[in-house]
Formats: sequence, structure tokens, C-alpha cells
Amino acid sequence: MQESIAELVARKRAGGVFSAEEIEEMVAGVTDESLSDAEVTEWLRAVFDCGMDDAETTALTHAMLHSGAVLEWPDEWAHLVVDKHSTGGVGDKISLPLAAALAACGLKVPMISGRGLGHTGGTLDKLESLPDYRVTLSMAEIHDILENVGCLIAGQTDEIAPADRRMYAIRDVTGTVASIPLITGSIVCKKAAESPKALVLDVKVGDAAFMQTEDEARELAASMVTAGNGLGIATSAILSEMDAPIGYAIGNSLEVLESVETMRGVGPGDLEELVCVLGGILLAASGMAGDAEEGALRIFDTLHDGSALDRFQQMCIAQGTDSTLFESEHALLTGLGLLDASLNSTEVCVSEAGHVSAIDAMELALVALELGAGRKQLGDVIDHGVGIVLEAHIGSELLTGETWATIFHRGSLDQSLKQRMESAVTLSAELVEPTSRIIDVLD
Repeated sequence: MQESIAELVARKRAGGVFSAEEIEEMVAGVTDESLSDAEVTEWLRAVFDCGMDDAETTALTHAMLHSGAVLEWPDEWAHLVVDKHSTGGVGDKISLPLAAALAACGLKVPMISGRGLGHTGGTLDKLESLPDYRVTLSMAEIHDILENVGCLIAGQTDEIAPADRRMYAIRDVTGTVASIPLITGSIVCKKAAESPKALVLDVKVGDAAFMQTEDEARELAASMVTAGNGLGIATSAILSEMDAPIGYAIGNSLEVLESVETMRGVGPGDLEELVCVLGGILLAASGMAGDAEEGALRIFDTLHDGSALDRFQQMCIAQGTDSTLFESEHALLTGLGLLDASLNSTEVCVSEAGHVSAIDAMELALVALELGAGRKQLGDVIDHGVGIVLEAHIGSELLTGETWATIFHRGSLDQSLKQRMESAVTLSAELVEPTSRIIDVLD
């Protein structure tokens, strides 16, 4: 490097900016480990404290992207490759029906996903509820599945964005995670490594979201949209509400089952809305629909005519799951472990009548974590069968003593968890109208 990290940091703290070349050199030093952890930390703290402008953020994302492998696709369908990213939420199983619905519409979706470290499992954890589902695929398998099925959901390989892995590990222990430019680079570089032509970002807003205020979420969404477009990817974002859980199911197997129900056309309305809106944006961006509204209607059709479910089943079979799993409802429930004799259930009732006006998604997520549905630390083993199913949502009317949720657990239930569930719902004497989860669309 022409300048030392200390010199670059001093200039940044004095109000200067990094050039694209300086950022590229820094990321190269992260990747080949010619920069020490202390030097990387010093640089990250400067970015955390002083920020980056759009040009710097895009340059950082580009350098992190090219620190490792960038996937290539055949010319025949490279223009059809799309993907989605979510900042995470309680009950967020959108990726499962969305990938399948997009594939049913003719797009190619190489969804590289992660695991959850927190209240509930990530997308990979949910899919591993299915017996023998493989999240580790070779490049040959990825190409073959995309060619023949149109979608896959798999784990990140060591070759993709190695700079991000090291930088994130350092950010995690140095208190520099919550930086818009660093979050942008980390998220967008991994999605860009899939070489998509279009990308949509679902940025959650609310008490159970990483970004708890609309202003914070809007800033992150705008940053990621700018970086994605700066890399030549048609990038859009939605802001979506994350105070109440998405759908009714919280927990890995339970969320897979709800995803299947959504692909049978009988899923919860809020989940279906998010799938249709996100899918519609991608269909429009890739030229497969005249606009996002037309695209949303096409996605809706796949959820109701069986074509999305067919693609989902094909994807699962291609990734190792036995086809007999989908032969009957009993086979699916058995495979998901939801008929396990050791899995018990406890109903949670309301003490008074009223209309549901609020549900504390974060409290429910923490209860699910205590049941074993998530990880408190790396290496924790997830119990795929446990979780929570809501019997009511915002706007539902409940009578005194009526069940509003069911807890699925092993052994006897800690009564404190039931009490926390009882306090997680707020009732109103007045009629409550449910609203759309979509706050805004940015492109």
C-alpha cells in the first residue's frame, strides 16, 4: 500500500475520502492477511465513526465482491438470474415460496443463504428440517439445478467474498457491526457474487427488526440500492413492517409447513402479500412483466395453481430430499418431525375478550429461542420441531378464554414461558383493521 493504514485512517478522520484504489488495496490486504487484525480494526473503526459516501461504499462493495469467486452462467439464461435478500425478521420464511414462484415464472434463482444466530433459525436451518436436504452444493450441481429446476437455496461457499468473512468476524468482536456502509458492502457483495441481473431487498422496520426506525431502514435501503445499481445490478428495495410476526408460524419445521401451505394457495395473507410484491418487482426488473403489479399477479397465480409448489418440490428433491416426502400430508408432517411423540403442545389463552391490536414479535422470538428453535451461540444445535403457532393476528377478535397461540415444546413447559406468551398480545375493545406490511418501495 502506498499509504499505511494509520495514514489512511488519519486522513479519513480529518474529513477525507478513500479512493477506489485505496479501498481495493485495503480489501486485498484483508483477503491475503497482509494486514493484521489490529490494522483492519483501525480501518473499520474509522469507517464506523466517519462513514462513507456513496462512491466509497460502492467501491468497497466492488472490492469485497472481487475478493473471491464470482459465479458465471450460460449465455442462454444469464439474463434471467435474480435474487432477494432480507434483513431478517420473526417468522420470515419468504425465501421458500418466493424462489419457487419466481422459478415457476421462468426466472433463475441461485439463492445463497445463511443460518441464524439468534432467536430462530435462518433459511438454511428451516430447509434442513426436511430429511436429507443438502445445503452444500458443488458448482456443477448448482448449474444443473438452475438449468433444470430454476431455483435452489444453498449455503455460501468458502470461495465467495472471503474478505467479507474476515471483516465481519472482526466487526462482530469490535462493536463495528452497525455501520451502514459496512452492512451494505457485506450484504450486497455476497448477492452480487451470484451475478444476478436484478436484486430486491426486503428491509425490515420495527421493534423486532435490525433497523428499528423507518429513517434508519430507509438509509440502509437507499445505500444498498445505490451500491447494487453501481455494480450494474437492477436493484430495488421495500421497507416492510416487523413488529408482529410474519404469518402464524415461528420455528423451523413449522415455517416450512406454512411455506408449503402458502404454495397451496392457503397461506397467511401477509406472507402471500410480501411474496407477491417482492416477486413482482423482480419480474418487472428482468423484463418478464410489464410492471411490478403485473408481476405480482403472475406470482399470485403460481401460488394458487400449484406451479410454485411443484418447483419447490423439484428443488428439494434435487437437493437430496426423497420424493416420497411430498406424497401425502402425513408423510410431510412425519418428515418434518411434527408428529414426533416427544413433541408436546400447550395452548395459550387470553384472559379477556377483545381485538388483537399488537403482538410482540421479539418476545415471541425470545420464547422460541428458549424452546430451542434458535442459537444463543455458534455451534448450538437447533431443535427443528419446536416453536409457536399463532391462532390469531392483528385485527382478530378473541373471546375470553380463547386460544390465541400454541407452543410446541419438548418435555414439560416452563410456566414462565407461557406467562411471557400471555403478555405478548395486546387486546383492544375497539375494532382493529389490519394494514399492509409494505411501508414503501425504493428503486
